[in-house]
Amino acid sequence: MNTKALIIDDEPLAIAELEVLLKAFPQIEIIGKSEKASHALKLANEIKPDLIFLDINMPGMNGFELLENLDEVPEVIFVTAYDEFAIKAFEINALDYLLKPVNPDRLAEAIKRLEKRQEKEEQRAKSERLTLEKRIFIKDGEKCYFVPLADIFLLESEGNYVKVHFEDKKPLLHRSLTYMENRMPEEVFFRANRQYMFNMNFIKKIDPYFNSTLMIELQSGHKIDLSQRQSVKFRDIAGV
Repeated sequence: MNTKALIIDDEPLAIAELEVLLKAFPQIEIIGKSEKASHALKLANEIKPDLIFLDINMPGMNGFELLENLDEVPEVIFVTAYDEFAIKAFEINALDYLLKPVNPDRLAEAIKRLEKRQEKEEQRAKSERLTLEKRIFIKDGEKCYFVPLADIFLLESEGNYVKVHFEDKKPLLHRSLTYMENRMPEEVFFRANRQYMFNMNFIKKIDPYFNSTLMIELQSGHKIDLSQRQSVKFRDIAGV
């Protein structure tokens, strides 16, 4: 299982050194790097990494402030020259706290800890996955709903919330779309992209789109474009 990682550090040399060390771990795929916290925040929200290697002392915005502004917080390994933030780092459930210069053995320990946590999360998600006959409870402001999963045709990411579309309603549920992806019955609900997951029983039309991708139209009229990767996956599942 590959882990997509983002490196954030205001020192280019520190990024380069970490990249060299990470070559020993082919399961860690570096999909981005940034020297500016403001750019890193935008990048992280766009590419949604599984793991961030994060410096703490950076101009403009420190590592903790950056995490507070993320749409979704992935696993975090702090990499810093200072040890006084270690307690705070573990209070926010950071995976590890590495001091510069990074010791290869300590990095290996952190990667091993990541793999154990991923295995545990995968097992937990499988055991907690719902069936289509279940209902979910949603409290949105003063209104409460007890919604059959079979009636939900679309789940839409909205920051730290998911907009749950059923009938003519769309209340907000305080969960991430990734969390819902791990709970919903995978034989029915398909993750289209970073923003949408839809119920395949509500598909009205499937059209070819740009660069071998697909456009899904739901009975509600919503049109959802699948990424190239998800288009391939959907074709395998649906046989189209």
